[in-house]
Amino acid sequence: MITVLVVDDDFRVARIHSAFVDRVEGFRTVGVAHTGADALQAARTLRPDLILLDLYLPDVFGLDLISRIRVDGADSDVIVISAANESQTVERAVKLGVASYLLKPFTLEDLAARLNEYQSQHRSSRRRTLDHQAEVDRIFGRTEQATLLPKGMSPETAELILAVLKEQAHELSAQECADAIGVSRVSARRYLEHFVRDGRVQVSLRYGSRGRPERGYGLSERE
Repeated sequence: MITVLVVDDDFRVARIHSAFVDRVEGFRTVGVAHTGADALQAARTLRPDLILLDLYLPDVFGLDLISRIRVDGADSDVIVISAANESQTVERAVKLGVASYLLKPFTLEDLAARLNEYQSQHRSSRRRTLDHQAEVDRIFGRTEQATLLPKGMSPETAELILAVLKEQAHELSAQECADAIGVSRVSARRYLEHFVRDGRVQVSLRYGSRGRPERGYGLSERE
């Protein structure tokens, strides 16, 4: 069971997130905090596996809180949930080793996808042992390649998505891309939107006969 601390200054939002976490198989909320001071104390005493962290807290900026938690000796992983969309903030979060970064507003489906991705990584990291130096070296090599990807994204999946886009003469939707490589639509869109932000992929709106327009993704000219 993965234990979770929910940190959000909005009492109502914190309750919603807490209730939803408890509905996801394999997760259990062990605490809720509404300030940085309360979150630091809860992390110290509860030692949760994962912290869902809002950045705009009344007494501290969330990323500064991560550093304090680390100094305090807690090794909890962190998924940031915030409206902060400045590139410097996201890049700093990556350097601090957050497991994922989810922008508000989001759907419960988006949050479930992040939790499930984290659960898969959590289990594999706990089970695996390394018997040879070569295995250690391979991991360090993959880590170096992954430094430009947010934590929770694998270089292998990123390469597959870019390869699929390269093979197509037309733009693909997130669902089409997901079907091509065998991942969920939510996961594929997360990679695609990351590539849009760093300039490797361009996006346009595809209009059908009815309903909302669909986002189409294709490689940018620099690729």
